[in-house]
Amino acid sequence: MKKKVSLKKVLIVLFSAYVCYIIGSTQISMTKIRKELNVRQQELTKLQEKNEKLQDEVKMSKTDDYIEKLARERLGMIKDGETPVIPKK
Repeated sequence: MKKKVSLKKVLIVLFSAYVCYIIGSTQISMTKIRKELNVRQQELTKLQEKNEKLQDEVKMSKTDDYIEKLARERLGMIKDGETPVIPKK
């Protein structure tokens, strides 16, 4: 006895396989997108921290103490009454 395979059953199986394929590929795409999102969020966090540091430096650069420090270090300036010290290289 041979069982007859109906067209309806074949179509149901093919449709089910297609739906499973679509769901699987969507899940894979979503996983890739989530990983990319995590990477981008980490980059954003690092850039925000760097931005904060730079903003702090800008605020600090406007203070008299910082300007004095730069003048002493980079330009070799001294205050009245101080003795300059020149390090050996």
